[in-house]
Amino acid sequence: MKQLVTKIAKSKSLFFAVLAVLFLQQTYAQEVISSIDTTQLKIGEQFRYQIKVEANKDFPVVFPEGQTFMPLEMVEAYQIDTTRLKDNKTWQLTREYALTQWDSGSYVIPKQKIIVNDQSLFTDSIKVEVATVVVDTTKQALFPIKPTIEIEEPSSFPWWILWLILVIAAVAGLVLLFLKLRQRKIEREQQIPPYEKAIDTLKKLDESQALERGEMKEYYSTLTLAVKRYIDEKIDERALESTTEELIQHLNELKANKSILVKHKVINDLQDILRRADLIKFAGGGMDKLTAKADRQLIEEDINSIKDSIPEPTEEELLKDEAYAEEKRRKKKKRTIIISVALGFAIGFIGIFTFIGIKGYNAVKDQLLGTPTKELLEGDWVKSEYGFPSVTVSTPAVLTRIKEPVKMTFGKQTLEMEVFNYGPELGDFHIMLSTMPIPSGIDFNLNGTVDGILNEMEKNGARNIIMKDEKFTTATGQEGIKVFGSAVYKNPLLDRDQTKEYLILNLFENGGFEQVTVIYNKGDEYAEEIANRIINSIEFNREN
Repeated sequence: MKQLVTKIAKSKSLFFAVLAVLFLQQTYAQEVISSIDTTQLKIGEQFRYQIKVEANKDFPVVFPEGQTFMPLEMVEAYQIDTTRLKDNKTWQLTREYALTQWDSGSYVIPKQKIIVNDQSLFTDSIKVEVATVVVDTTKQALFPIKPTIEIEEPSSFPWWILWLILVIAAVAGLVLLFLKLRQRKIEREQQIPPYEKAIDTLKKLDESQALERGEMKEYYSTLTLAVKRYIDEKIDERALESTTEELIQHLNELKANKSILVKHKVINDLQDILRRADLIKFAGGGMDKLTAKADRQLIEEDINSIKDSIPEPTEEELLKDEAYAEEKRRKKKKRTIIISVALGFAIGFIGIFTFIGIKGYNAVKDQLLGTPTKELLEGDWVKSEYGFPSVTVSTPAVLTRIKEPVKMTFGKQTLEMEVFNYGPELGDFHIMLSTMPIPSGIDFNLNGTVDGILNEMEKNGARNIIMKDEKFTTATGQEGIKVFGSAVYKNPLLDRDQTKEYLILNLFENGGFEQVTVIYNKGDEYAEEIANRIINSIEFNREN
């Protein structure tokens, strides 16, 4: 039993010893201090930002690298200075950075991350004021204004000519297509039945006087065309492309199959005429006029015989022909629809690109897709009075009161602030109006609201905060502080960063504090116009 107690005591001693070592190591890794040599500087002036870390000498330490100080610009990172402390187990590592800013306003150096033995530590954020450079005109001579110099604009290709050519080409294409379709329609309406067409061709041949002029090649070409085209349209779709032997062979096959009931004499006469025509057309042979006239009469008789030899179609064949014709009409209609839709898309795209070339991309996007802030700007605005002390303001929509008032603590006293808003903070456009009466005896510092705004923005996840402040005077003569700038927020719905512009008016007078906040997407010109219109409409009522 005694040995067991001894072991337990030793185990406890070892346990507490390990805890003590871990505690000391942890303590060595948590000494991180940041500082700057000045909080007031001029535009472009450099200042020193220093980070000190106390850590176990065996711990690796990683300092920030690169442009991690945005919106401040890091000009140079100096070498790390190492100092051994008295206990010989701890090192103090110091690193300095040269920072600057090229625009006036209030800026915040964000928290910097230092890694000590795989442990992440962070510095405090520090506020810096950047002022403009004041020019003393009593010491710096002023120079006369130089005359203006006309600069010739560089010649550039007039892109509107290209858009005009594309539009003309599209219109011309549509006109040609319309004329072609119209011509086809006229041809279909004027289409002559095969038999009448063949007889009409023979009559025109008689009227042409080709035989009297001895133009046998032209005469026989027209003669054979009349009969072969009739056979092609009524019996064999290959007749026009077939040779004489192929056509006669196929007619004999149709006669054997009883597809046509023509006599052998008709086929033989046709064969003789076609062979004579081949000799005249291809071998340059001649023919007397009497034989030519006889062939012309025989061709007409053959056409009549073939016409009479074609059996009447059965009801089943008529139905098949009707179904075939319907299918053909359906395919034609489908093709017409596809062509029309394709042309519609082409015209639409050409019109859109032309409009973009004339009006610009943003104008076309706003017209086609719409912009929420554009709709707000062009909608019906509402002018209302809110809170106590009351504030009158014109907004695109009525602001909604938050049910639970926001409580603010000043020493031992708690005050309630009325809050009205419109739209989510990370939405396209957000308005918030706050009012709070301040009883006498409470030390309220309006300048301190600027620091409060910064802390609230950081609490809400804002990064890369650019903050500027200046005094403003209302139309009724009250003076306040305007805070404005930009910040980056992580939008959880879109899962990406968004840069927001913000503008906050702060006023404290005669025992009342009012604040108007407007937040919108950076680069949204409509939202910026809405914000300016809201700010210009604010009236702080002091007769309450």
